[in-house]
Amino acid sequence: MGQFSGGCYLSFFIFVLLGSQAPTTLARGQRGEALQHGQSGTLPHFLEEPVDAYIVKSNPIKLRCQARPALQIFFKCNGEWVHQSQHMSQEHTDLTTGLKIREVMINVSRQQVEDFHGPEDYWCLCVAWSHLGTSKSRKATVRIAYLRKNFEQDPQGTEVPLNGMIVLHCRPPEGVPVAEVDWLKNEENLSFDDGNIMEKKGDHNLIISEARLSDSGNYTCVASNIVAKRRSATATVIVYVNGGWSSWTDWSPCNVRCGRGVQKRSRTCTNPAPLNGGAFCEGMSVQKSTCNTVCPVDGGWGEWSEWSACSSDCERQRSRECTAPEPKHGGRLCDGVAVATENCTGGLCTQNRKLLHDAKPQGVENSSDVALYSGLAAGVVTVVLLIVAVTLYRRSQSEYGVDVIDSSALTGGFQSFSFKTSRQANPLLINSSMQPDLTVSRTYTSPMCFQDSIDKELMAERSLLDPLPDLKVKGVTERAEYHVMSHPQTFPRGLAPDYRGVAVGTTLGRRGKNLFSPHVSLTPRLPLHRATAVFGHAGGRLVVPNTGISLLVPHGGIAEDTTWEMYMSINQEDSSTASDDGSEIFLSPAVTYGPPGLDLSYPIAMTIAHCAEVAADNWTIRLKRHIQDNKWEEVMSVNEESTSCYCLLEAQKCHVLLEHPGRYALVGEPLNQEAGKRLRLAVFGSPDASNSLGFTLRVYCVDDTPHAFQEVAVGERSRGGRLLEEPKMMLFKANTFSLQVSIQDVPQLLWSIKPFTTCQEFSFSQVWASNQHPLQCAFTLERYSHSSSQLSCKISIRQVTGKEQILQVYTSVVENEKGVVPFFTQSDCTITSQTGSRAFKIPLSIRQRISTTFDTANANGKDWQLLAQKLHIDRNLCYFACQESPSSVILTLWEAQHPDSGDLDSLASALEEISKVHSPKAVSLSCSKEERDSEFTKLA
Repeated sequence: MGQFSGGCYLSFFIFVLLGSQAPTTLARGQRGEALQHGQSGTLPHFLEEPVDAYIVKSNPIKLRCQARPALQIFFKCNGEWVHQSQHMSQEHTDLTTGLKIREVMINVSRQQVEDFHGPEDYWCLCVAWSHLGTSKSRKATVRIAYLRKNFEQDPQGTEVPLNGMIVLHCRPPEGVPVAEVDWLKNEENLSFDDGNIMEKKGDHNLIISEARLSDSGNYTCVASNIVAKRRSATATVIVYVNGGWSSWTDWSPCNVRCGRGVQKRSRTCTNPAPLNGGAFCEGMSVQKSTCNTVCPVDGGWGEWSEWSACSSDCERQRSRECTAPEPKHGGRLCDGVAVATENCTGGLCTQNRKLLHDAKPQGVENSSDVALYSGLAAGVVTVVLLIVAVTLYRRSQSEYGVDVIDSSALTGGFQSFSFKTSRQANPLLINSSMQPDLTVSRTYTSPMCFQDSIDKELMAERSLLDPLPDLKVKGVTERAEYHVMSHPQTFPRGLAPDYRGVAVGTTLGRRGKNLFSPHVSLTPRLPLHRATAVFGHAGGRLVVPNTGISLLVPHGGIAEDTTWEMYMSINQEDSSTASDDGSEIFLSPAVTYGPPGLDLSYPIAMTIAHCAEVAADNWTIRLKRHIQDNKWEEVMSVNEESTSCYCLLEAQKCHVLLEHPGRYALVGEPLNQEAGKRLRLAVFGSPDASNSLGFTLRVYCVDDTPHAFQEVAVGERSRGGRLLEEPKMMLFKANTFSLQVSIQDVPQLLWSIKPFTTCQEFSFSQVWASNQHPLQCAFTLERYSHSSSQLSCKISIRQVTGKEQILQVYTSVVENEKGVVPFFTQSDCTITSQTGSRAFKIPLSIRQRISTTFDTANANGKDWQLLAQKLHIDRNLCYFACQESPSSVILTLWEAQHPDSGDLDSLASALEEISKVHSPKAVSLSCSKEERDSEFTKLA
């Protein structure tokens, strides 16, 4: 720091004391001295003045002054002169003007500012002195900078409708200098280039005049000054869309061909569809109206006219008209001919004076006779050859066929087949080149897919029939037949023929009409989701294992002396929605049964598993049939009456009575946002093949149907994964935004998570239409050393604005460690069908007697309607009324609904309740009421 000379310092204080009133002689002397030093006669002019400053933390600030011309410059702070020792000065000459420029600086510390207690802020100014006088600079204030932590007002989350106004308030924390405010959207700086978004600078409010869907997000207010930067709490903005009705569809055709019926039209809540929690449309989605269809009138023939006169051709004619009545409104035309012609002379009419039959050329008569007799001879020969061929073929089948004996009644849960080799030429033998040993039999044992129905053998029929007061029981007990007759296509496990080369719809004779090639592949080729079996007049049951899908063919459904190769398969649909507008979703797998040409006398019962939550009336569930490509037609609504089919909806299954083969599925349309579907949640794990320290957790969210979870389990088993926790069920509702899956409580000292994202999210549309592909997310972990062999963590699956499920994982990462194995993956079940009496819980004789009793009208009301009521199948009775045997169809549906033998108690209870409906003229039974009650007690 420069030092003042003693003379100059004295001169400065003389100047200060005298000011502008100094004697002229002194001024003149100093002016002369200044001129000698090249100074012009002007007052000091400040080239740089001190500016306002802020002290950040404990760092002092510098105040600077620069003046020309100036002999000295001093700082004065808060009215007091700053000591000379605190000044730092330097001097140089302006080369342009030759004048001296002096610059002075001082430091101001935080302590100086804090120690000052005045009416105003700490301030400083400069005083510059020359020979002509002094000049003062502006006052510069010095303040301590700070920014408080808490916002005076945080922005608040809000929900606004589409095109509404969004206003987010933000008042930053108190600070010096005043903080500037910026806005972040989803952690990125918000751009104000869009004219739709503006910020009110005065109070820092963020205003969006017309909200768009893209404006949804997380908004943060950021305040900053020279000291620090503060972030407000995050405000979530949701722009929702209220649902709007689409236009009404055209009225459907009247549901009856003749008379008074009902027609309907519908609309969907898709214009627009509710989004982000928007309100569902108010009002009805379906309107119904009565309609009257003019009944068609079939045509009828009028009276014949009189015969015409005999013509020259020896013929006469008569005619009639289709006018009694005329066909109207689509009625059928009259059957038969309108004009009749006959010979009017009985063959005696002559042409050219010859009899008519003599006028024909001889050659024509001979050729006609030869053709007639040749055709008759060829037909007789063909019939004889066909009979001989069929006879020889039946003998060969009887001689070389396999003998399959069912002994499941003795093995108690395992079905044993005795496969006896017959002779070398039999193409069905495992190795036809080996010499046969007729004394040896081979037994193949496999776990049963069905619960054995042996219990019904031990049950006396009179126990079920006793409660019926209108039947006479003679004590005859017909035992069900357990020995399956040797069918040309009956094979033990592992020797199932390959049916894929056979045309669908082929009919087989009851005995020997085998259309399969004798060269049979011995490799099992059972598709994963397909079951095939041959059924005859006795009926049977067909099951796709572990999928909740089954088919029940009633006794008598197929005509006698006829067998059909029936199949049932699960199809993977190309679309996740069952309607063009996306309002309906699949609630079950699409199931196909056939063949297409199947001819049935009674409807079959098909059971389909579904994932809908049917506890509340939040769904419109329909049964649809596939037409072509992705087109489906409605067969019936589950809650409406129909005569074409019957649906019995349960909590997890739906039983359907059908008469026409095809591909069927259950679809649902949510009526409100409380509609929900069940999800099954599971976590699998497997070591990382590329990293010995790695371990992968895979979390699945699938529809809660056995078929959907089986696909996941089979896929995981193929890749070596194991189930780490018993699956859990979650109800996913229509008002949920998304599904978040996160991993928690991982031991940080033993494991690291790669990648670093620990939370993954599925959108609503992915979960809502997840029947096509299972939703999967994976978490890859890596242990720090091989000694860490145990992994414990939690998997959280949470619905946004919904519930949460926790899957607790505690497992060993050693590869040979066993996990929790699903019940259906513990063994491969290949027995998918039962035929004859074994497929039914009710013995055939009892079934026939019940049907005979209740199909007959009874004055006491003990008919099939009462049976349906007691079995809780009393809805849509018009369907049963159209059947030839309503009671038989009701029992078929009951069989499909109650696959367990223990459920016979419910049937016995129903019959007992019917028996309590007293009749004044009841037909006496062969035993007393006390004896019947005793027998029923034993049964129950």
